[in-house]
Amino acid sequence: MSHRLLLAAAAALTLGAIPAAQAQDAAAGQRVFNQCRACHTIDAGGRNGVGPNLHGVVGRRAASIEGFRYSANMRQLAEGGLTWTDENLHRYLTNPKDLVPQGSMAFAGIRNDQQRADLIAYLTAQR
Repeated sequence: MSHRLLLAAAAALTLGAIPAAQAQDAAAGQRVFNQCRACHTIDAGGRNGVGPNLHGVVGRRAASIEGFRYSANMRQLAEGGLTWTDENLHRYLTNPKDLVPQGSMAFAGIRNDQQRADLIAYLTAQR
């Protein structure tokens, strides 16, 4: 009996920590990215704006774009090993201040799970 409870608890914790598996749509993610364009570019070799260029961001170490002025908090987290994995992007895009409390990104986040998944699919395709 206790073995079943342990398995159920582990499953509940795992399911709560990872966004639900969803079909990701990079084309829909491109539309979601339109709200990011005010501050970010996505083209290979593109310029930095108010925010850094996001081409190839998935899998990249945080605060690694040469010449961009990152917040001290973002640089500190990058020195600690922060990398833009799917999981970290989901967390950051849900609420940037949750992952980088003293970060300078003035964006409330994307609360819609599907839009966030689609955006990450689009960012992943931009490598």
